[in-house]
Amino acid sequence: MKFTDGNWLIRDGYTLSTAVQAYDFMEQNHTLTASASTTPLRGRGDMINTTLLTVHFHSPLPGVIGVKLVHFAGTVDHGPNFELAKGGDHAVITENDEYAELKSGNLSVRINKGAQWSVDFYRGTQRLTGSAFKSMAHVTEAGGNTFMREELDLSVGELVYGLGERFTSFIKNGQVVDIWNKDGGTSSEQSYKNIPFYVTNKGYGVLVNDPGGVSFEVASEKVKKVQFSVPGESIEYFVIDGPEPKDVLDKYTALTGKPALPPAWSFGLWLTTSFTTDYDEATVNSFVDGMAERDLPLHVFHFDCFWMREFHWTDFKWDERVFPDPVGMLKRLKEKGLKICVWINPYIGQRSRLFEEGKQNGYLVKKPNGDVWQWNLWQPGMALVDFTNPEACEWYAGYLRELVDMGVDSFKTDFGERIPTDVVYHDGSDPVKMHNYYTYLYNKVVFEVLEEKLGKNEAALFARSATVGGQKFPVHWGGDCYADYESMAESLRGGLSLGLSGFGFWSHDIGGFENTAPVHVFKRWLAFGLMSSHSRLHGSSSYRVPWAYDDEAVDVTRFFTKLKCSLMPYLFDTAVYATEKGVPTMRAMFLEFPNDPATETLDRQYMLGDSLLVAPVFSETGEVTYFLPEGTWTHLLTGKTVEGGKWQKETYDFFGLPLFVRQNSILAKGANNSRPDYDFADGVELGLYQLQEGVSVTRTVRNMKGETELTVTAVRQGSKVTLGAEGAGKAFKVSLHGMGEVASVQGGELTNEGTVSVTSFSGKTELQISLK
Repeated sequence: MKFTDGNWLIRDGYTLSTAVQAYDFMEQNHTLTASASTTPLRGRGDMINTTLLTVHFHSPLPGVIGVKLVHFAGTVDHGPNFELAKGGDHAVITENDEYAELKSGNLSVRINKGAQWSVDFYRGTQRLTGSAFKSMAHVTEAGGNTFMREELDLSVGELVYGLGERFTSFIKNGQVVDIWNKDGGTSSEQSYKNIPFYVTNKGYGVLVNDPGGVSFEVASEKVKKVQFSVPGESIEYFVIDGPEPKDVLDKYTALTGKPALPPAWSFGLWLTTSFTTDYDEATVNSFVDGMAERDLPLHVFHFDCFWMREFHWTDFKWDERVFPDPVGMLKRLKEKGLKICVWINPYIGQRSRLFEEGKQNGYLVKKPNGDVWQWNLWQPGMALVDFTNPEACEWYAGYLRELVDMGVDSFKTDFGERIPTDVVYHDGSDPVKMHNYYTYLYNKVVFEVLEEKLGKNEAALFARSATVGGQKFPVHWGGDCYADYESMAESLRGGLSLGLSGFGFWSHDIGGFENTAPVHVFKRWLAFGLMSSHSRLHGSSSYRVPWAYDDEAVDVTRFFTKLKCSLMPYLFDTAVYATEKGVPTMRAMFLEFPNDPATETLDRQYMLGDSLLVAPVFSETGEVTYFLPEGTWTHLLTGKTVEGGKWQKETYDFFGLPLFVRQNSILAKGANNSRPDYDFADGVELGLYQLQEGVSVTRTVRNMKGETELTVTAVRQGSKVTLGAEGAGKAFKVSLHGMGEVASVQGGELTNEGTVSVTSFSGKTELQISLK
């Protein structure tokens, strides 16, 4: 939202009261409070008929500093508020003649005591950003509406990322970003997942602590500033130190919540009925059996909207006309080794059996006059569940429990973006702030039912909308995309931006949702989709079974599904890391290579974990251009080695794409290529790639609870590689890539394939591998 007219003028209709000079400081309860005058204080006469802005500086966590700017403190906070970690007593506050300072970890903020107000954030002695003279402001609109504004500096070459799942340009400089959830597809500036948090390539992040409509001007209104504003009389934000971008995400998710660990089965291939297609149990069985007959590993089957009767969404009742025996059907599907997901949303159509119950018991969102809020968009007479009412949450959860008891393992929590603001909530929440926050309460209720019924680390959603904290309820997918290469690329931009906003797991509709993809698009998207965190075949008006395209699509599906299953020991360790550190499984290149400026703009490739580089192919011809950072890279599928530090241009068939292993990596591959859920440590192959002299590398192999089963550390000294292993004692293999042939082995057995085999060990073992 713009308030100025160029550098010098204020826009017509706005009045700005800006911070120009510090008046005094106060320390209380580990908080430093400054009063900032909006006029120069040259004498007592200047202290009449003026405005003071109150600025509170505090720290909830080491390396995180909160700033709360207040004009009128008498306003009532009706909520909702983000669930954030509480403050501690670690902040150190000091004053001298020049400035007052609050220090937290290696991050500090200094407030100038001189004639001109300024706020500066430092990492040690390095200035990161700051709020300059007249940047903090209270704004009054001609109609009486008020806003609070802040502007933080951007330095030369500083780039801004994140702000949720955004399909626009990956770098946000020059963009106006309004944090307001909308159902706009992937081809517009709108977003299903708006997160008022950004991170920069300078190694810090900023969270605006407001669930409402935060408006960002990212180097747009003023090209050397990130401006953000909110309606009302106060604004709070947090500056989050790194120093590396990964460290920023670690601290951000410590503040807002770490992602939960999805169950191992959720990483397999999901197949859906698609949206508006006709289907019954026979159709479903034809899909499932067709996959099995073609040796296509399938792990989750999803029933989209029409498992319920039309016009009755949502009533949680199987349409008896096509599913007369849902319990028996689910049992039969689960006997085939499948997990089951069903579509739901928080909207209650007037013909739903839940509507009258919700109306009579006060479980639906109301108008100010007490009527149930309704409209006809999506479902006739549609109402909204009021998740601010604990009884309504329990009522909704009760129906979910019945479905879980039937055999449902997961819920696709669709929608949650079209939330009105002219309504009244049970707990009195501000309806404007509830617009974005509604999705948090919705997904929280569903996720907690799954955890309650199935156990911790067994809950998985397939969610579309989100706000801050939504990362605690994975998995999220990218929403409605078209079936073309442009949508494939914009989906990736959205996923990388979401990963830079604290979300660990992300998926997208393989082949595109709208329309039916040309067969070449579908096959290229298969490789991208199965080298993503989570993988789902889904569409709108046509089925997404591979044989509906051509025979080669079947073979491509088989190839990449089996590859992903074999990579599960590596992928699941990456998933656990996401839950511990907030670092996504699919990582923007600059996140993994923060000191390489060439990676800062890359948005058509990514790191899948710390060791695998993936560059999807966005062309029918198979031509792809990608960048390899410094070092030696080994193509996972061909074994070809390439020296990095430059761009590559190649052509791939449908069974390939740039898929490279980073040097000094241990890549763990499992002994099973048909399922994502198996004993990852038993028979695992540990591939050592281009291990350099004196470098020590470690890889952990987990069990399906995320617990450590095997930890291996390898060090190379000349022609000798020493590998130490500690764990449950299960058999494993070691293969060397780009390091020459093995001459001899101590502590293991050299096989005919050139790998080193350890059949079993007790607690700890050590291998000595001599190279020729």
